[in-house]
Amino acid sequence: MGESGGLVEEARKFLEENPDVTHLDPFIVDLGGRAVGKRYPASHIEKIYAGGTTFCAATYLLDVTGNSDDPLGYGFSDGDPDTDAWPVPGTLKRVPWGGGTGAQCLLTVREADGTTPLWFEPRVVLRKVVERFAGLGLTPVIAVELEFYLIDNLPGPDGAPQLPVNPRTGQRESSINVFGLDVLEDFSLALDAINQACAVQDILSSSALSEYGAGQFEINLEHVNDPVMAADQAALLRRAVQFAVRDAGYDATFMPKPYPDRAGSGMHVHLSLLDQRGRNIFDPSRRGGAKRLGHVIAGFQAAMAESMGFFAPSLNALRRYEPDQFVPVTKDWGDNNRSVAFRVPNSDDANRRIEHRIACADANPYLVIAAVLAAAHHGLVNTLKPTKMAEGNAGSDADDSLPFTPWQAFDAVENAGILKEYLGSDYLRAYTEVKRSEFAGFLSEISPREYQWYL
Repeated sequence: MGESGGLVEEARKFLEENPDVTHLDPFIVDLGGRAVGKRYPASHIEKIYAGGTTFCAATYLLDVTGNSDDPLGYGFSDGDPDTDAWPVPGTLKRVPWGGGTGAQCLLTVREADGTTPLWFEPRVVLRKVVERFAGLGLTPVIAVELEFYLIDNLPGPDGAPQLPVNPRTGQRESSINVFGLDVLEDFSLALDAINQACAVQDILSSSALSEYGAGQFEINLEHVNDPVMAADQAALLRRAVQFAVRDAGYDATFMPKPYPDRAGSGMHVHLSLLDQRGRNIFDPSRRGGAKRLGHVIAGFQAAMAESMGFFAPSLNALRRYEPDQFVPVTKDWGDNNRSVAFRVPNSDDANRRIEHRIACADANPYLVIAAVLAAAHHGLVNTLKPTKMAEGNAGSDADDSLPFTPWQAFDAVENAGILKEYLGSDYLRAYTEVKRSEFAGFLSEISPREYQWYL
């Protein structure tokens, strides 16, 4: 059965099992990590799965406000053409929020010839990096952890988010209760709604926990041996969290630093690598296992600075990097140490892995994982050596060689040496054009503090 035939069968089976579905929301995940799409009546589902739909290709190059600044001539210069978009197999699922009668699916877009994957689609950017590991006979295994804040569904008087009201106490959350089971119980209505959404959509969530900030939670996804699927799962989880908690009376934000005096929210990526026999190459009981783990960590260190524009794609994201906040501010690595950028968690030998702790929760998961894997591959093939393992607190002082301002971070992406080899110079240029334009737009508005300081 051909590709379209398999898609049609998926659609027919879905409609048979879900005759009450009223509409479908097919969407892409754009450069900024947002879900962007259309809504069709259920009667169009089989048609879309048989022949695809149209989508504006340059949507992948919009900034977070939905504005186009014509990066590399895509948008205004080329007439902003539509191209073919096709459902991603296996992503047609019901959504339990908003009345529970809707469905959604991910889309992937093609070039004008109808067959070539669109080169600046983040899923395609990631897949090209993943393919490099086939030449090494290796399969990357990825798991993503995402942190977020539950917030009140009404903002404060200044527009800032408000911490949620605890339904048991009737008081607004204010104190830190990391790993607190009572907090999980108090907000079980919201967390149960997330769990239900994950179950309905086959999002492989494994655990939830109360995090370092009041009202902050973390959800962990299962390890999968398909990095593109891992990124899909992260994108779908963010969407599920934001919509599911609304039905429970809350909102949720993946903004990296919504409160200046509270912990920020990150996206942690766990990586292990399997050989052709399914054995973990980091296993220290195998010959060379510890060295290969070191090569990958050294690759992470080498690419960290030039990748920061992907890991922290906004001014707010860069606010997250502060000393003594369990957020990486150096290139250090260590065993079972949350103050480092690259942590080797406690595990048995066969499950040895590296936790890449740098990215912010709002970053595009496809681009984050692409940058992580590019660095890992670079470290392996060049047999790089890591720095000495850090002990104790590695996060008391920031490394001034790292770009912790937007202009430094985006310059580092555009001038990257390692990422250029894997993502291509054109994509790095397109990305930085979008982000620089976005940042210029952000700075164009006079803030209240400017009046306070300079009037």
